[in-house]
Amino acid sequence: MMGASKAGNFLVDCETYQSNPQNVMQTAQQCLVHIFHNSEHPASCFAVTESGQILVSDLLFEDLMSKLTMAKAGRESFYSQRKGFKIESRGQRYEIKDFIIKIGSVSLASNFRGILVEVEYCPCVILNDCWNLMKELLQSLVGNSADAPPSALKHKPDTIYTPSDTILQYVEHFNNFRKAVSAPPPSR
Repeated sequence: MMGASKAGNFLVDCETYQSNPQNVMQTAQQCLVHIFHNSEHPASCFAVTESGQILVSDLLFEDLMSKLTMAKAGRESFYSQRKGFKIESRGQRYEIKDFIIKIGSVSLASNFRGILVEVEYCPCVILNDCWNLMKELLQSLVGNSADAPPSALKHKPDTIYTPSDTILQYVEHFNNFRKAVSAPPPSR
């Protein structure tokens, strides 16, 4: 309705690994590592820890993770893949003037969980300089939008926006979808 043209498909997926208890010190908690792939950056792999630290590497990082998940003779593996935690957002990519809009369905363990809308304003890489434009586009697209930037970006309103910032937003949204699944249904 807004005159956007289809510009292909996109996919963002996430596999979660957890540290094995026998390899964690008694006082420490298990660590989670989320491994992301984004079709916008096909040669990159994004590893995100629970604390929000992010590592951007090439796809060979997955080989390292697979070595850390394999048990050797007489030794346990360091990480194991968390079952039922694979989550992805896939859908159509649209372009309208200087904006890219991605509308994706979110699936957790192959079950539909919701819809995500991602908006990118291409000419600008500083959030404070383009937030009002993106907010206005979202209001015309979905009827309302957030008044403030996403919480993953509050700490860097005047710095250069990077692909890692996009992944941090996906971490937040994917975790919200996971929590919605694990939350008990409301009582009547």
